[in-house]
Amino acid sequence: MKLISKDSKTYKLFRAMQNGDAVTSAQADKRFGIKNISAEASRIKQHGFCVYTNNRLAKNGVQITEYVLGKPSRTLVAAGYRALALGI
Repeated sequence: MKLISKDSKTYKLFRAMQNGDAVTSAQADKRFGIKNISAEASRIKQHGFCVYTNNRLAKNGVQITEYVLGKPSRTLVAAGYRALALGI
């Protein structure tokens, strides 16, 4: 598997999440110049990391989606092993 380039926006987002930051779309644009955070999160997932999306309500009533790096659940790991066993 190809590693994430240390010069890329994907890597910068990954490092922020690895440091415990929950990153919103607006923050990703402002901090890293990322316009499509879901695409970057997908790239990180393809490298084997578990990225979760959490929805919350801001103080002004707007729904915000945050991306965080997490530990996969046992169910998710089991599904991965089942998929490998099936050759998917």
